[in-house]
Amino acid sequence: MVTVLFLGFSSGLPLALSGGTLQAWLTVEGVDIRTIGLFSLVGLPYTLKFLWSPLIDRFVIPIFGRRRGWIVLCQVALVGIILGMSVTSPQNGLWLLALFAFLLTFASASQDVAIDAYRTEVLRDREKGIGAAFSVTGYRVAMLVSGALALILSEYLGWQATYMLMAFIMSIGVLAVWLGPEPENPGRPPASMKEAIEGPFKEFFSRPGVWALLALIILYKLGDAFAGSLTTTFLIRGVNFSVGEVGAINKGMGLASTIIGALFGGVLMARLRLFKSLLIFGILQAVSNLSFMILALIGKNYPMMIFTIAFENLAGGMGTAAFVAFLMILCDHRFTATQFALLSALASLGRVFVGPLSGVLVDEMGWASFFFSTFLFALPGLILLWIMKEVVESTEKEPVAL
Repeated sequence: MVTVLFLGFSSGLPLALSGGTLQAWLTVEGVDIRTIGLFSLVGLPYTLKFLWSPLIDRFVIPIFGRRRGWIVLCQVALVGIILGMSVTSPQNGLWLLALFAFLLTFASASQDVAIDAYRTEVLRDREKGIGAAFSVTGYRVAMLVSGALALILSEYLGWQATYMLMAFIMSIGVLAVWLGPEPENPGRPPASMKEAIEGPFKEFFSRPGVWALLALIILYKLGDAFAGSLTTTFLIRGVNFSVGEVGAINKGMGLASTIIGALFGGVLMARLRLFKSLLIFGILQAVSNLSFMILALIGKNYPMMIFTIAFENLAGGMGTAAFVAFLMILCDHRFTATQFALLSALASLGRVFVGPLSGVLVDEMGWASFFFSTFLFALPGLILLWIMKEVVESTEKEPVAL
């Protein structure tokens, strides 16, 4: 669990360094807004990582085992790339910085593939819920370090020294890999690239009820994705909280609530097992969206805002812990890297496409009706989950109990 926690941290740390923190650096240095917008394209490898995940399934780096070897290779590359960014500047090497940022997201996405595969294989089925919670906790803490903390440090150390410090912090992940255990039942690597590419699909689509399973993966977090797509805009423009208030409560307390929710959800999974956890946490996710509807109806109200943010993030953290555990259980250990990358990409479809539709719905319906509709969008996934009760329960090979 300690290894999973630190690997979650390693996975989350590079994200802001190529995203929000880098955007702040460019803004402070006076880079024009169109160029800053173009820099967002460096994040493409995060959405396309399944294209090269068969390579991570097929080939074994001859150190630390099948999965840990790839993780160490990616981590060493990440340390070097972040150091490269630390000696570059938007003023005299803007496009070199862009290249480093792209390489950073590529290495980070590759690390994510290897870490997801390792976590899936090293955790027993009964450990996957709490393991997912530890991973989410490490990931969220890392985002805070490379996001909020890096922004604060930049005012005292400067941007280049801050990135150099982040490179040092990134190197801690190598120690976690070195001390981490090997999976008890590691899968056999595919014998060829053809098998590495075709095998994950053939194995997965040979399962009974596979299309309903894919629909469940897409729909389970859909209501949550709709509600989350415009939360910040709603709090600022819809009910007139200040940017500082939103930052402190929505971002600060929201982060803490998500971590607590993930850990609490992981512990509860040890008692409830997979299906009941997915169902109960999914219901809580749906109901939490109604708290935004109530806030929209009563207007600016600090106690209600605090309750709404805490409830939504607690429920979301619990749902995430159960859902990540579900994706891990679905993976065949021969093709863990590719299957988890594909399944997680499917799960993220909702977050990608709901943004434009959310804006239209708010414009047409108003905030209160919009958040009620997000509750309704959560129901198809819950209904499908109930219908697929036997299929979901059959995926769990051993009781989820501590």
